[in-house]
Amino acid sequence: MRHFIIVGILVIVAASLTYMGLDALNLMPVAASAQAGPIDWMWNWQVVAMSFLFALIVVPLLYSLAAFRRKKGDTADAEHIVGNTKLEIGWTIAPLFIVMVFAYMGAYSLAETRRVDPQAMIVNVNASQWAWSFEYPDYGFVSTELRLPKDKQVLLRMQSKDVIHSFWVPEFRVKQDIVPGRVTELRITPTLDGAYKVRCAEICGTSHAYMESPALVLSQGDFMAWATEQQGIAAAAQTPEGKGALLVKSSGCLGCHSIDGSKLVGPTWLGLFGSQVPLSDGTTVTADEAYLAESILNPSAKIVAGFETQAMPAFATLTEEEIANILAYLKTLK
Repeated sequence: MRHFIIVGILVIVAASLTYMGLDALNLMPVAASAQAGPIDWMWNWQVVAMSFLFALIVVPLLYSLAAFRRKKGDTADAEHIVGNTKLEIGWTIAPLFIVMVFAYMGAYSLAETRRVDPQAMIVNVNASQWAWSFEYPDYGFVSTELRLPKDKQVLLRMQSKDVIHSFWVPEFRVKQDIVPGRVTELRITPTLDGAYKVRCAEICGTSHAYMESPALVLSQGDFMAWATEQQGIAAAAQTPEGKGALLVKSSGCLGCHSIDGSKLVGPTWLGLFGSQVPLSDGTTVTADEAYLAESILNPSAKIVAGFETQAMPAFATLTEEEIANILAYLKTLK
């Protein structure tokens, strides 16, 4: 009995120290949403369980090595133990009970993170290789930044234009895959002002690591001021050039092509229209409307020198009007 008491005390001490050590590491980022509360609560109890199980295994092992090691000169056989029915029943029932408790806690946590607010604001999320765009249907504009009002639930309706992506803001805790051909949903209620990042948590191609967009949580007043400003910009963007600019943002074009001369996966668009473009076969072509339209609909027809290894997806679903708007926008990038 003395050994059991000593081991029990040591297990409690070791479990407490392990938990405090893990807690001091601040393994989780700052919590910035209402959904983070039940998730962090669940995580904390999991850390408690892991700390206890770690101590329950390691402490008896080390104590046995020290207390029951063979003494020098002792050649006698150890005591033969057939079994212990009570112990076997105990270590079967106790883990089963713990699993059921954690199953209930997990179901409760999931229900809390998916709690529906009928007044939630809707944001349509479009994911593509390798960029995000966010449409605010209640306000009539599209943005490359996700800006959300504090303390108001937001329903994200998400679609992918190419491959599987995954929406993830670590500070919000929740994550949701975005599957081509389906609309997936995620609910977030931001609770902490600040600047965060939308990341893709599903490997989606060569530039997966750079598929990030700003995620800003604003006060209600600041959000409305920003939304009003964006509505004005959207209204002014009804020209072909403006429509083309919005289209390239929502289609993810700027994930591969820069408009400031910087080098990305594909050729820059700055000064492209009307310029002489060197091709991989050693010839050159004038970047006129015919060439640019062909490059949008059939990117592999003429490959720009230096970009032979990059594979641009075809945008065959674009209408003639949409292509014309994109070309009008490209003409402005001088």
